[in-house]
Amino acid sequence: MFMNKLPDKTVERLSQYRRSLNNQLAKGKTHIFSHEIANLLHITPVQVRRDIMLIGYSGTLRKGYDIKEMVELIGKIIDTDSGLKMAVIGMGNLGKAFIHYLFEKRTKLKIVAAFDVNPDKVDKKYADVQCYHLDQLEEIINNEGITIGIITTPPEVASPMADRLKKAGVKGILNFTPRALSPREGVYLEEYDMITSLEKVAYFVKQKDTN
Repeated sequence: MFMNKLPDKTVERLSQYRRSLNNQLAKGKTHIFSHEIANLLHITPVQVRRDIMLIGYSGTLRKGYDIKEMVELIGKIIDTDSGLKMAVIGMGNLGKAFIHYLFEKRTKLKIVAAFDVNPDKVDKKYADVQCYHLDQLEEIINNEGITIGIITTPPEVASPMADRLKKAGVKGILNFTPRALSPREGVYLEEYDMITSLEKVAYFVKQKDTN
């Protein structure tokens, strides 16, 4: 089985490849060339070939890559056999949307707990996910074996929340607040800033309008 550590961006693209390849499988397609994958994701064929070479897979000149085999290999690299448990901290609109989105996707990444301080949200279920009071965070993370925390709190509490998650034993944090977090030793941190993404889109729209 593939054991080498891959670059962050390669792992990101592998997830995107799998999603696109599954769509092609659903359409009845069995094989695909690197330039076709590149067109689906708006990247270069060279980048696709480099990524696929890194995971030790190869296709044929005549037929290209076997889609089913590639999807299975990417799954072995990215997924764990038993799946990983996650918690959402902050049950505002974004936190609720995240829970419902992943519930519908049915991936091996499962949200098993949510946390908030609002009494109107605590002790309620959202798409079968129990919302606990924040005071119970360490206890529930330990009892449930949660390894990933998704922070959707107000930005001013994102940093202390990341500290609590680390101390509770979480190994990965996805920060959905606009407040950038400093790295925590032993914890993989991924930041997603919606405003930055929107401003990037707006910039390129402006460029098209001025051309």
